Amino acid sequence: MLPGMNPRKMQQMMRKMGINQVEVDATEVIIRTPNSELVVTNPQVSRVKMMGQENFQISGEVHERSLSTEPDINSEDISTVMDQTGVSETDAKQALETAKGDLAQAIMDIQEEKQSETEDE
Repeated sequence: MLPGMNPRKMQQMMRKMGINQVEVDATEVIIRTPNSELVVTNPQVSRVKMMGQENFQISGEVHERSLSTEPDINSEDISTVMDQTGVSETDAKQALETAKGDLAQAIMDIQEEKQSETEDE
């Protein structure tokens, strides 16, 4: 806002010019970049619509965190691979890590490995 300007008058002027500003009740804002995330905590967010475009104004405490390249492997995925292939928990987890968390790929890799082992015998 402009110093010395009545906030109500400012809102009226903005409406006349086709500018609509609304406060957004946000608790956290995350902006993902290719290598990291910018996390804004305790944000004050305004949504501004003007001339057919929508813009956001964000202010708050900004923290940067790097993105994990590790796949998200949970116990349910490990159990599924173990049930489908009959391998140990360690082997199932290793297959999932190699397949970057892809269940189908991990199962196929284990089955191919087992098949090649029986052909070698």
